[in-house]
Amino acid sequence: MSLHATQMPSSRPPSRLAKALSPGGPVTCIEDLRVVAERRVPRMFYDYADSGSWTESTYRANSADFAAIKLRQRVAVDMTNRTLASTMVGQPVAMPVALAPTGLTGMQHADGEILAARAAAKAGVPFTLSTMSICSIEDVAENTDRPFWFQLYVMKDRDFIDRLIGRAQAAGCSALVLTLDLQILGQRHKDIKNGLSTPPKPTLRNLINLATKPAWCLGMLGTQRRTFRNIAGHAKGVTDLSSLSAWTAEQFDPTLNWDDVARIKERWGGKLILKGILDPDDAELAVRSGADALIVSNHGGRQLDGALSSIEALPAIADAVGGRMEILFDGGIRSGQDVLKALALGATGTFIGRAFLYGLGAMGERGVTLALDIIRKELDVSMAMCGLRDVTRVDGAILARNPYAVRA
Repeated sequence: MSLHATQMPSSRPPSRLAKALSPGGPVTCIEDLRVVAERRVPRMFYDYADSGSWTESTYRANSADFAAIKLRQRVAVDMTNRTLASTMVGQPVAMPVALAPTGLTGMQHADGEILAARAAAKAGVPFTLSTMSICSIEDVAENTDRPFWFQLYVMKDRDFIDRLIGRAQAAGCSALVLTLDLQILGQRHKDIKNGLSTPPKPTLRNLINLATKPAWCLGMLGTQRRTFRNIAGHAKGVTDLSSLSAWTAEQFDPTLNWDDVARIKERWGGKLILKGILDPDDAELAVRSGADALIVSNHGGRQLDGALSSIEALPAIADAVGGRMEILFDGGIRSGQDVLKALALGATGTFIGRAFLYGLGAMGERGVTLALDIIRKELDVSMAMCGLRDVTRVDGAILARNPYAVRA
């Protein structure tokens, strides 16, 4: 599908499925999809996606802090021939939005990573596969026809990491997203209370909850992809692959440093994106690393509770980088207006995580497509009302109020 075919919002009415799934009528926003996903996805997996660490203050701030940024409405300007076409890390995109790497995506809906990758390809935006995915690199490559990005966690077994990078190269992945902010796991109370595991352990509580999710259960019965397939059969000495927290505690490497970044950059040899930058000093180190882009991100509020929201951190990082490196943004986006505000504060592209997971949990591939359609339309209309027709021209001039501005 061409970029021009996807750059304008869809005029199609909501599908009958979307109408039937939404208790309040047609699905019109990301929140509608969240409500449906909460009803359809088992509690432990819905909570895994829709929660943060400790008190969840940073998780909530990621979304809430967008509200303080105000846009300038302009009138009597030509709003025809608008375009959302842009580039992210040198790759043409139909709009400056990519699907973020999210663990256990295939537990929101059977074969979830494959379905999300297909929806992203149709929409003309990048899909990023997580190391901790349910569908493997090979699963996604065999069931899609567009290159995707791969997200890498650094583990103690460096031989496994090298082989994982090799598998991403063999699959034709067009960029490597190296996550830097998960050397140790922030405590997520809901995951502990729910006994998060893949597949769910057959406890009485889980069985009662699963009984209320028949469509999800039927989908899972129809697939063999129910564990961490990037790891199963590939990593040595794996003891309890069903437990995400056990695996990360045992295998993720707390010694990760910038020398490792340099080694991985050399081993990969392609486009490298560094995810998890939240401080200007780290942004400077990211520039010096020679990577192609960084992602301003606090891991969705799932690591250091009490850290800055991503949108509050963005302006200072953009100021520190000063155009020497491409800046991408991740954290709290629930609308096209959020995308617009992130672009105005210095990002050249954005990622959505929970927003597409809600769509996936609600109605599979069609739900991801719907989530992207919603964000595309909101971005397009809001940009036009700010007096612009080309998304690549968005900057701080469209803001009436920016409480996070860098002050000299």
